Amino acid sequence: MRETSSFQFDWVIFGTNSLCAFALNLAVFLLVGKTSALTMNVAGVVKDWLLIAFSWSVIRDTVTPINLFGYGLAFLGVAYYNHAKLQGLKAKEAQRKVEGGGAGGDHDEEKGRLLPDRDGDKRGDQQK
Repeated sequence: MRETSSFQFDWVIFGTNSLCAFALNLAVFLLVGKTSALTMNVAGVVKDWLLIAFSWSVIRDTVTPINLFGYGLAFLGVAYYNHAKLQGLKAKEAQRKVEGGGAGGDHDEEKGRLLPDRDGDKRGDQQK
């Protein structure tokens, strides 16, 4: 009654697959922690482009005009996102220079916040 199966569990394949999945999740976690979830979505779109280019060039999968339109639209969206993000960073940097007196002032301010206990009293006495 019991059928025999040709399936055999392979611990090496299971282990390497598990490590790859863990590494992918760790990379996503670190990317979202350093940037934003929107950046992760944009990276996903770029990954999709690479997969489509691979399937078209190597596997010879067909690409229709409607597919090309969709890829072009996605490309424009990513380009607009990068442009808007760059403009935002430039505006933030310009505002920081006006308020803080340049990059040198920001560096000293951060240094003071990072090491308040070690030499905070010495700096306070020297400034007075």
